Amino acid sequence: MERTFAVRVRDGLHARPATQFVKLAKSFASDITIICNGQTASAKSAVKLMLLGIKENDEATLRVNGDDAPDALSALSTFLQNPSAGEVVLPKAEAAAAPAPPGAPKASDQKADDGVTGIAASEGTGLGPSFAFFPPVLKIERQVASDTEAEISRYRDAVSSVTTAFARNKERSGAESDTIAIIDALIDVAQDAEFAEEIEAAIRGGQDAASATMSVGTRLTENFEAMDDPYIRARGEDMRSVTRQIVLALIGQSDVSLADVTSGSVVVADEVTAWDLAKANMSDIAGIVCRKGAATSHVAIMARAYGIPAVLGVPVSAEQLAASKAVGLDGATGRVFLDPDGVVRSRLEEAITRENQESKALEAYRKVEPVTSAGVRVEVAANLGSLAEIPSALEAGAMGVGLFRTEFLFMERKTLPSEDEQADVYTRLAEAFAPYPVVIRTLDIGGDKPISGVDFEHEDNPFLGWRGVRMCLERPDIFKPQLRALLRASVIGNVKVLVPMIADGSEVQEVRNLFAECQDELQQEGVAFGTFELGVMIETPAAVFLAAELARQVDFFSIGTNDLTQYVMAADRLNPKVASLNRTEHPAVLNAIASACNAATAAGIWIGVCGEAAARQDLIGFFIKNGVTELSMSPTSIPRAKRAITEL
Repeated sequence: MERTFAVRVRDGLHARPATQFVKLAKSFASDITIICNGQTASAKSAVKLMLLGIKENDEATLRVNGDDAPDALSALSTFLQNPSAGEVVLPKAEAAAAPAPPGAPKASDQKADDGVTGIAASEGTGLGPSFAFFPPVLKIERQVASDTEAEISRYRDAVSSVTTAFARNKERSGAESDTIAIIDALIDVAQDAEFAEEIEAAIRGGQDAASATMSVGTRLTENFEAMDDPYIRARGEDMRSVTRQIVLALIGQSDVSLADVTSGSVVVADEVTAWDLAKANMSDIAGIVCRKGAATSHVAIMARAYGIPAVLGVPVSAEQLAASKAVGLDGATGRVFLDPDGVVRSRLEEAITRENQESKALEAYRKVEPVTSAGVRVEVAANLGSLAEIPSALEAGAMGVGLFRTEFLFMERKTLPSEDEQADVYTRLAEAFAPYPVVIRTLDIGGDKPISGVDFEHEDNPFLGWRGVRMCLERPDIFKPQLRALLRASVIGNVKVLVPMIADGSEVQEVRNLFAECQDELQQEGVAFGTFELGVMIETPAAVFLAAELARQVDFFSIGTNDLTQYVMAADRLNPKVASLNRTEHPAVLNAIASACNAATAAGIWIGVCGEAAARQDLIGFFIKNGVTELSMSPTSIPRAKRAITEL
């Protein structure tokens, strides 16, 4: 069986979506290959898959042979057509490759004392004594293997030792979710079947395990680094890191370690890998400065997760870095100062003081329930997609959940979740935030976000197609188990249900009718259930124009600014060519929001905002002025939003 389609994964199959895709492929017994750009690779090899360099909107063909081929084809094509699969949020800095950004002065044109410019990879200001991290180059002399099978066994033992060490670092106290995901990706590279096959073939050809691993790993690293796409090119760092660790295990040597970093030091290096950083006590590191690397690299992602300033791709020699006694850096601009003089040092110290004051000031807002000077209390809640995100939301001071995206329960599975599974997830979510409310959105999927178990026909514009409540009302076999699960979780007392993609009042009535059916069924079965508030997303122009009518049918509104903006402006939010039109602050969009707010106020129901604009400092005042009493956003934005509200 095979299927051809356009890949919709945002930014293509870089490390994490490739890793997730391979894990999904390995869950099936079928042989699975993927064909793209005239090249073919096994869907069960992360290394070979990434080397295809599959980008967003590339045309790909999945070819599947085996007993479970239909299920495999459905699940894998679903993954590849999900824009947010494995999504990584990048910083505002340009996602450039390892060389210095266009227009940056060359090393030969700059004096290190005056500062040099690299790639801004993680915001913040750093200053401290330099910790030179320059692991020695491994020189492996090729030897003839006298016992081929013994060498293969040694290689496999080395891989097992390395992956065990990787896994141990996931269990360290305080490990961030980003770090854990990156270590998982490194483990997948180390255990990649085709990587192993090539090394074992080289051993059978007469090489010893260490030189075979080094030669195959070096060639694959060079293949990655020759790719055009910066995401794929940055994976050369991972390949080189994994290769080095396996070779060191084979020759019985230990690597230099960042575990020895002196507290308050700035790490200077040719390159720092995710594996290197995973061994460090992150709180000891005041900054990271590297000659190689990109804003898309795993070390950049980890630095951002831990709030460590980082500048990569710095155009100075390794000798200059290693010789520096102290280093200052600005992770927002990419400026690096080697052995800064008194003036520069004072400026950096002042910036660090300001940032620390800012951080401490925001810390005070984590437990605040913000009220404007006019006495308006505003709930600042979190947008979540899974239970794993609960701790970060609670830590940030979320006053509940303003949007729980239930589609993620469905999208990364081969089969539909059962009613019991859903009830368990929704109940645990409600218990975690009680007594604060949790707003759970019913299944919001469509041609752009398909799931296994639903056959979505091709649609030229899935954003205007069979999606959200439209699909759910036609598939009660999928929708009713979710509604029953929501009713069961409502016994906690803080559940609110949000229905997406409403464009007509009759849709609200149909949802209420289905809820009534589910209540009757649960009552007859003797299953406990509770009551809840029912709300609708205001994200279609139709909902805006019908807001007064809809407000009489529901308990609350929640404005989805992302979709509302693209529908009002007729500008696809995934199309960079019309990005200038896709602006929430456009007068047309603001008028639509104000109109919905007026309808909610007139009907006496509450209204919230759950799109990305909810966290925008320039729009919070507008929302509250128009009657919004709930703002929901990513957890990291919550303290800043609370402060903005109290300062209104």
